[in-house]
Amino acid sequence: MTHAEYIALCKEIWEHNTRYYQGHPTISDEAFDALLRRLISIEKDHPEWITSSSPTQRVGETPTTHFATVTHTVPMLSLANTYSKEELDDFIARMHKLVEKPDIAYSCELKMDGIAVSIRYEKGQYVRGVTRGDGKRGDDVTANIKTISSLPLQLYGKDIPDVLEIRGEVYMTHQAFETLNAQRQQAGEQLWANPRNAAAGSLKLLDPQTVAERQLSIACYGVAEDSMQRLKVQSDVHHFLQEHGLPTLSLVARCHSVEEIWTFAEKVRAARSKLPFDIDGIVVKLDDLKEQHHLGNTAKNPRWAVAYKFAAEQATTRILDITVQVGRTGILTPVAELEPVSLAGSTIARATLHNEEEVQRKDIRIGDTVTIEKGGDVIPKVVNVHTALRPHSSHAWHMPTHCPNCGAAVVRSAAEVAVRCPNEGCSEQRLRRLIHFASKASMDIDGLGEKVMEQLMQQGFVTNPSDIYHLTAIELAQLEAFKEKSIQNLLAGIERSKQISLPRFILALGIKHVGSGTAELLAMHAGTIDALSHLSEENLLAIEGIGPAIAKAVVEFFKDAHSKEEVHRLLAAGISPEAIAQKPVQSTHSFNGKIFVLTGTLSQFSRSEATNLIKERGGKVTESVSKKTDFVLAGEAAGSKLDKARALGVPVLTEEQFSQLLR
Repeated sequence: MTHAEYIALCKEIWEHNTRYYQGHPTISDEAFDALLRRLISIEKDHPEWITSSSPTQRVGETPTTHFATVTHTVPMLSLANTYSKEELDDFIARMHKLVEKPDIAYSCELKMDGIAVSIRYEKGQYVRGVTRGDGKRGDDVTANIKTISSLPLQLYGKDIPDVLEIRGEVYMTHQAFETLNAQRQQAGEQLWANPRNAAAGSLKLLDPQTVAERQLSIACYGVAEDSMQRLKVQSDVHHFLQEHGLPTLSLVARCHSVEEIWTFAEKVRAARSKLPFDIDGIVVKLDDLKEQHHLGNTAKNPRWAVAYKFAAEQATTRILDITVQVGRTGILTPVAELEPVSLAGSTIARATLHNEEEVQRKDIRIGDTVTIEKGGDVIPKVVNVHTALRPHSSHAWHMPTHCPNCGAAVVRSAAEVAVRCPNEGCSEQRLRRLIHFASKASMDIDGLGEKVMEQLMQQGFVTNPSDIYHLTAIELAQLEAFKEKSIQNLLAGIERSKQISLPRFILALGIKHVGSGTAELLAMHAGTIDALSHLSEENLLAIEGIGPAIAKAVVEFFKDAHSKEEVHRLLAAGISPEAIAQKPVQSTHSFNGKIFVLTGTLSQFSRSEATNLIKERGGKVTESVSKKTDFVLAGEAAGSKLDKARALGVPVLTEEQFSQLLR
């Protein structure tokens, strides 16, 4: 094998990869895998040949500690929005007035509901990826964008420019989103509201390996810089990008009138529910690139383009029942059981109602006809209750006085909105605690999801977390659909989980009030699980960010004979919690030294991602609000923590304000 043959093989793999993502593969998956295996074998023999653009080098970077800020060579401005045919008419009339030509062409394309990015190639090699940011400056997410399988790291084709900077949209397909949310639900983590937020959160992850697992996609649609300057019209851009192996969207049109544009818009609207990704409208651009440059931009938007946005998708259905779910800490959560209805390409049958206070605020009742809205959100929300259609027999819903699972009388606390089942022996709580223990955020036991755990409990094989580490192949063989490969994979996952960081082990124990942020504070202060078990309430209260409720819960946990014995059994089973090293932080950021509390359902970030962003900037995250709290980040349906923050005069941030402060 010569070096030239190696380069040719790399090019061949990139070409096959591009055809695959364009939906026109010319070889089988097996044949493609064989080419990739051959390349890996060659690179083992000739490591000096490997470059950053090799198809094997998708994920090679170590996790970063923060994102550098990059100034865009050409500003990334947002588009002005229109919402009707009349407003499109106004845009076309304005173009005729400014361009002063009788026949003007427009390039029309999909308006992706994703994250705008700028991608730069030099000498045909991928060198940088940057988010839109504020339009002038964005975050350098080069390593994360590099993990997107459909994006070539080496351009191919004729006449590759020395410099090519393109604009595109990073997005997550419905299938990838559903897979991600299923994993998060199985792990007991907060679900993403929609694919766009999941994609945005993924681009902000510090570990490219985790980003690669999110299965992001990208669609390229524009050229910001081309050193050869051959392009004359926008409608040629898509073909130009495809020629060099870049992924584009096929649903485009070249139009000459508002009627043709409207026809294209209606075609897209009809196809919307069948698309494998989310869109929220179409983009209309003046086709002539020279005229685009001549018209220029306003302070916020290009004059030569406009977005026509579709209305949010809604559906009307009926609430058949309001059921109650019991969580691992005993919290009861109301859920609307809906008459199944088709909405934005999927069938919706359930919607969380958050808590009793939220149900009362919206006056939601069983039998009500309601409007639910998706608008890109895969998790639906009740946006309107049609009280005029309410049956006469309806009555206000109230949280049950007894646990629907074990029958124990529920308890209410003046300090929080939550209603709890106090019976720690409640089988539903025990199941949720076991699921939490094995979840990705905790012990990360691959293959041990909710359904498998249910079977293990029903069979009597697992009662406590430590029982997981004594499971045998004979026991697993008795589970439904468990064959030899599944058994070996699960046993291997259990064995791997024994090497775990101390914060995740503390989180897995399920101590009341202890989330991931608090677990990390405890781990950093104590250093070992044994040292943590001997800390007094006074010791714990001395840790900045630990309040009385957490301190009391930790001490009570390690005083409890059953909990102490369970920790001993877990350690005896071979679990080896490792202390964590301090990460460098941005000491000059305004978050440095500040204490945050997160509450409610966040849409732009997951709890763990918001926590990491705060910590990277020198802040701390705790579970309870006190006079020491500097900020409360509040999402949708925030409860008692928000009320307490207001009572104490603690500043409350929306997600938009939080995002601005991050920058």
